[in-house]
This record gives sequence, structure tokens and C-alpha cells, in this order.
Amino acid sequence: MLYQKSATELSELLKGKSISSVELTQAFIERTKQVEPKIQAFLNYDVEDALTQAKKSDERRSKGESLGDLDGIPVGIKDVISVNGSSLTCGSKILKEFVSPYDAHAVEQLKSAGAVLWGRLNMDEFAMGSSTENSAYKTTSNPWNTECIPGGSSGGSAAAVAAGECPLTLGTDTGGSIRQPASLCGVVGLKPTYGLVSRYGMVAYASSLEQIGPLGRSVSDVAMLLKNIAGHDSRDSTSYKIDIPDYTAALKEQKGPWKLGIPKEYFAEGLDSEVADAVKKAIDFYKAQGCEIVDVSLPHTELAIPVYYIVATAEASSNLARYDGVRYSYRSPDATDVVSLYSKSRGEAFGEEVKRRIILGTYVLSSGYYDAYYLRAQKVRTLIRDDFMKAYEQVDAILTPTSPTTAFKLGERKADPLSMYLADIYTISANLAGIPGMSIPCGFNSENLPVGLQLLGKPYGEASLMAIAHAFEQAHDYNKSYPTL
Repeated sequence: MLYQKSATELSELLKGKSISSVELTQAFIERTKQVEPKIQAFLNYDVEDALTQAKKSDERRSKGESLGDLDGIPVGIKDVISVNGSSLTCGSKILKEFVSPYDAHAVEQLKSAGAVLWGRLNMDEFAMGSSTENSAYKTTSNPWNTECIPGGSSGGSAAAVAAGECPLTLGTDTGGSIRQPASLCGVVGLKPTYGLVSRYGMVAYASSLEQIGPLGRSVSDVAMLLKNIAGHDSRDSTSYKIDIPDYTAALKEQKGPWKLGIPKEYFAEGLDSEVADAVKKAIDFYKAQGCEIVDVSLPHTELAIPVYYIVATAEASSNLARYDGVRYSYRSPDATDVVSLYSKSRGEAFGEEVKRRIILGTYVLSSGYYDAYYLRAQKVRTLIRDDFMKAYEQVDAILTPTSPTTAFKLGERKADPLSMYLADIYTISANLAGIPGMSIPCGFNSENLPVGLQLLGKPYGEASLMAIAHAFEQAHDYNKSYPTL
């Protein structure tokens, strides 16, 4: 079945003209219609538009004018990334009627590569959440157990790949929002180094932390998608000028053995025993392949969550001030003056979690508290990055669990924000440090829920990171397991 094949395999079938893009796109359309009532990964999709894009791809290929590996392959887009002429809600009522007037840089790159843009994927409101239960529109389910959460905030992006509704998707990662749902849904997800992929056209939540990144069935899928979206963009002042390697070729060229670090702080209290066992087996695999396993310490790890929820909320408070009911967002019909226009519009349209983070962020930036909280958090953030840089003097990459548990039940943590925040305890540090991180499937627990292995690499070391991940994937078949829907 086409929907069970990786994007890399589908690309080869298209190149060999064994299938057409129209046939391929139609297969994913039918699959989506079949399972979407159970999964709820999409906020919307346009069948006619997708088939039109596919026809154009087939026409190019028939003339020998293929645009590359992605030409004709459907790619789903998280609904925080702008697509010209398409709705852009960020999972929030405040942007319910908003239509994007331009393409994000990553979307421009996909279009120039001939990808078929397929649908807008569900997410936690403004990317604030770890379960996709904070969406104003629907709750996405985990394809492995539809009574469980898919992770967040890119839960729609991960669930769509796992359920076979889309071979590739784009997500965003501010504190683990690609890696954590990838882990819980049993797919591959990568958060690139900060600055590798332009943030132009991505609606801002926490500007110094977030990155657009790829999700797919295999490491080679993610490498293929990253190759097409990475690169400098003058419209994003944080975009970094660097030569982009051929990530797909690097998977075959770069061979181990590598020096791999194991941080003791990531194997402490709170880690589920079945998750720990699966990750330790993965570490044993690398050891058996001749890799040197080195114990490393990241001593400021325990401060990552408090630092993150000061820095991220402060930036959210500033970034979300633009949704004021005056210009392009929801406007309360009950407003009677300027003050009530602001307060009622924001109060009626923002969800609870977004309000919670705006209030916290406004507090830590307020007079008298800025130095005590925000400034101090930025100093500790530097220490967290320094921990990683010291570790990378000894090792090529660091191995950890992606999430302390497998997918938990829908509604289980909704009333307890702190327990929800702890779902990202192993992923947040990478965003604070600006380094690349990825999650790959490394096993299942006794309830047949996926477990993810996290690999953390050196800044702009995605090629090596993916080669290390690829070595594990080639020796195992976890990414070839499919949920029964």
C-alpha cells in the first residue's frame, strides 16, 4: 500500500514512473478520508487543489523537467506556517477568519521543489502545549491508541505521518514540539539548529527558541525534506549563512564508530522503566557497533524547565500583543470602547493555556521583576548551552530518551499544567542551547505504544546527527511498524 511507504521509496517510484503523482496523491486523499474521523489530524484540506498540484508535477516529469526528489510528493503543513491564500489559524479562535497573504520561506522552498502541499495540520493553540488538546478546533488522537494523546504542539503533523495520511509534514519545535510527538507517534522528527531554517512566515510564539523542522517515516525522509527547506533567508535576521550539505548523501557517506555521550541527568527519577529499557537497548546497540559510550554531565538540566517557562512566556507576551481586535484578528462584538475592545477580544478568543502564558510572561517582564526573573533566566540559559559545548569536546552526539513516558490518555493531564510541562523535560534544553535534536523510534512498551530515542548534536551538525540515527534505523525495523486503525 502506498500510504505505508516512506517518502524516499515514493520518490524512487515516481522517478521510475511506476506511479504518477496523481495516483500517489489520490492514495493519500483516500487514506485521509478513511482514517481522519478517528485521528482528527487535519484542520482542513483541499482535494481539488492537491490533485491540481499533482497533475502539474506529472506534466513536468513527462517533459523531463522534474524539480527533484520532492517533486510530486504530498507534504502536510502545521497550521502555524503561512501558505498564500490558505487559512492560518494557529489552532486559535483569535485567527479563525485569517487567510495568509504570503508564503513562508519554507513553503516557498517546497513549492520550488515541486512538493504537493496537502492540508493544514492541527496543533496546540499558538504552539503552546504538549498534547494537542489546546487546539480551539479539535483534539487529535494518537494512531497507536486513539484514546491517547499524540503529543504536541505538532501533534497533527506527527499523527498524520503515523496514520499514513501524509508521507512528510512540517512542524515547529519551541521546546520539543516536533520531537516529543514524533516519539509518541513512532515517527522520525528533527528540530534543526536555530537559524538553519528560516522562520519567515512562521507565526511567532517564542522567537529565540522556535524552529521549523521535518517529520517523516524514516531518517532519509527527514534528510530529504530538510535539504529542501534549509538555507539562508535575508528576510529572517536570525537566519544563518552556511553551506547546506547534501543530507541524504551524508547518510551513506558518514560511517561510525562515533563517540556518544550519555548524560546521567536524563536517566533520573521520573523516567518510565519501559522507556528507560528501550533507550538502554539502543545505547547497547551502538556499543556493540564499536561506538565509544562516554558518561557526560549536563549539570544545569534541572533548571531547563523554569528557564524555559520564563524566556518562552516573556517572548509570547510580547509576540501575542499584536492580536488586539483592531487589525486582523477576532474582534469582540460586545466591545464599547478601546479598553474593552482589547480585553474582550483577547479574553473571548484566547484559550486558557495561552492566557496563562501571556500573564506569566507579562509578570516576568514587569518593572521590578525583569532582573529577578527574565535577566537571570537568560544567564542560566547561557550556562545550559555551555554544558552542551563542554560535552561536545568529548563526544560527537548525546543520546537520551525523547520523552519520560509513552503517550498518556486524553484528558489525563489537562487539569495539571505542571505535569503537562514535564512531558518536555528532555527536549527543552536543546531549544535553550540552539542545538539540533531528533527523535527516532527505538521500541514499544507493553501496551504497544512507541518509545523514542533522542539524539542531540553539535550546532549545524545535522548531517552527522542523521548519519548516527540512520545507523540505528538500518539495523531495526521500528519505523516499518504501522498502527492498526
